[in-house]
Amino acid sequence: MMERKYEIILYGATGFTGQICCKYLRDNYSDLTWAVAGRNKDKLEQVKSDYELECDVIVADGGDLESLKSLASKTKVVLSTAGPFARYGSLLVQACVEEGTHYTDITGENHWVRGLIDKHHSEAAAKGIRIIPSCGYDSIPSDLGAFFTISQLNKPVTRVDVYHEAQGGASGGTTETIFTMDGLTKEMRDPFVLNPLDTVTEEQRQKSKDGFVIEQVEGLDGWSGIGMMAVANTRVVRRSAALMEQNQKSYGPNFTFGEHGLFATKRMARLASYSSIIAFLVLATPLKRLVRPFLPKPGEGPSQETQDNGWFRATFVAYSDDNEKKICSMYGSGDPGYKSTAKLVCESALSLARSADLPGGSEYGGVLTSAVGLGDVLIERLSNKEIEFKVLN
Repeated sequence: MMERKYEIILYGATGFTGQICCKYLRDNYSDLTWAVAGRNKDKLEQVKSDYELECDVIVADGGDLESLKSLASKTKVVLSTAGPFARYGSLLVQACVEEGTHYTDITGENHWVRGLIDKHHSEAAAKGIRIIPSCGYDSIPSDLGAFFTISQLNKPVTRVDVYHEAQGGASGGTTETIFTMDGLTKEMRDPFVLNPLDTVTEEQRQKSKDGFVIEQVEGLDGWSGIGMMAVANTRVVRRSAALMEQNQKSYGPNFTFGEHGLFATKRMARLASYSSIIAFLVLATPLKRLVRPFLPKPGEGPSQETQDNGWFRATFVAYSDDNEKKICSMYGSGDPGYKSTAKLVCESALSLARSADLPGGSEYGGVLTSAVGLGDVLIERLSNKEIEFKVLN
């Protein structure tokens, strides 16, 4: 990539998560050449002033392709926190592909990512441009944690299950995204919606159906229940497995992946799982309009105390094809959806901006995942920023 004025442009800097990203970059990377960008110059200048940022301000509207291409041409990497991405993100990704600029974001909107794959994967691959969505709490712990666990076995793996525990809050941006998604469409219900064509065996399809079981988990201290974001994260991990099979080191023949919540007691597993189902059902019907006034509005989010006291842990149980079992974990402090998400996506962007040894080689590109496009480079960066990757057995 030719020299660019900036290493990173943060698009959506005035939103709740965008502002946390601003603080993270300010506090950790005083040597960074970067800019904040969005639609509203006054709000951007206010954020720059409030947080005493040493960066430039760029105005670009998400609906104006030419202004987005001008933005993308100035930087090595665009980091976007401006969701809902199906509403605000499509032209920005197009601008990045056309201008030869790497891209990352925090979306969990797989129906939108499927559209990016169909529109841009081939061109991005030909240009060696990495378009890596879903680099926040959706879906790095599941995706990068599975990659880490599989790499510890160093032999073909047939199955990985992840068990998530977390404590945190919700923001208006997340709420807004849920309201723009019209329930679980047929496309989103497909467990392999993000896979390349002809990469799924019948055995994989049979072992990858959505659902949950409430049962005591062997080897872990707890009970399994519904995985709150399994419908997003599982699809990303399955894309990783398919791309690894095509381009790097195969996870294993007929590899399958499952995602679950982990709860201290059977009662808690039942309560969380069934209340989640009720919430999903409400949000999939016109009833969602009745609950909307009681939920956070865009720009609102959890308090600083909630952010600081939050945490996440993902525990992975993997089986090799000769039935060896490996248990690993990934842990981070800070509210998973916001404080941890900011760290995850900022370090993803910095991996793209600063690393000369990304997986697949310098010419590798496409609409990728954190495991496939960042891999060990990102694991090392996160490990240096107090995200723990551990082998437990």
